[in-house]
Amino acid sequence: MRTSVFCIGVITILASSPAPAQDPANRADRVVFQQGDGEVLIQIDDKPIATYVYEDSEIPRPYFAHVKSPSGTQVTRNFPPGKGDRQDHADMHPGIWLAFGDLDGEDFWRNKGRVVHEGFTESPTGGPRFGSFSQRKAYQRADGRVVCVEDFRCVIRVLEEGYLLQWDSTFSSPEGNRFYFGDQEEMGLGIRVATEIAELKSGQISDSEGRRGAKQVWSQPSKWCDYSGTIGDERIGMTILCHPDNFRESWMHARNYGVIAANPFGRQAMKKGPKSRIEVSGDAGLRLQYGILLHGPTSDLDAVYRRYVDLSGSQN
Repeated sequence: MRTSVFCIGVITILASSPAPAQDPANRADRVVFQQGDGEVLIQIDDKPIATYVYEDSEIPRPYFAHVKSPSGTQVTRNFPPGKGDRQDHADMHPGIWLAFGDLDGEDFWRNKGRVVHEGFTESPTGGPRFGSFSQRKAYQRADGRVVCVEDFRCVIRVLEEGYLLQWDSTFSSPEGNRFYFGDQEEMGLGIRVATEIAELKSGQISDSEGRRGAKQVWSQPSKWCDYSGTIGDERIGMTILCHPDNFRESWMHARNYGVIAANPFGRQAMKKGPKSRIEVSGDAGLRLQYGILLHGPTSDLDAVYRRYVDLSGSQN
């Protein structure tokens, strides 16, 4: 298995009160991309923070893995799962991913279909406090027919609070064919946190509406949803941020073993109403934007959310 990284709608990484070695005044804070075989290593200066894997013989969809907090502590589950990790869903929960259990009747969450890298429409380009790339992916059925394409742009910013990664994806059909997103729990942007910070260990799930714990958060809509815990004496975590311009609010598929998925499609599955079927006109497309905050101790996630929304309209 190769390393992996993260990217989609939007991803944010907030730092805690930094140690002197991490003080922004003492570092260049350059976003650096290193191209590998089917993957892109993402660094801040010389410090790896994630790997984005876009071609993998074992997992037929792109993902981020080995994602780290600003201090360098890994915040996603080991990939592949190691000693002491729960071994479930190794090829479905590699770190951070976007997938759909029912996309026009095909299952891309459980890897029945393939998401194929067609090429970078913007090459990975780094620089001081900012980096980005754009990619086109094709969603292929098991028989090879294409359901739709995804045009994905990933932006990584270095902020005073930490690192912000923005995920912006538009789904369309170049041929103009209609397709649909079905209704399941397993739909949307997912994260799998490190075993040590799962709720079964030291962790806690919380959301923008003041709910705490997987049982309270599951199936509820929120602007943001955080999964945090302690490794050693360090508090770290990840926060999913849901953009207000998405076509619908996202319900949180939250589990105590380390998973959150922000799901705007599974209305019936999340017990919020009748079965949903989101029809997409091929030429019009459907846009999804999310953020993920990779962080140390944080105080005001509402303020982080507002900043994420403000920055989503900026291209540099």
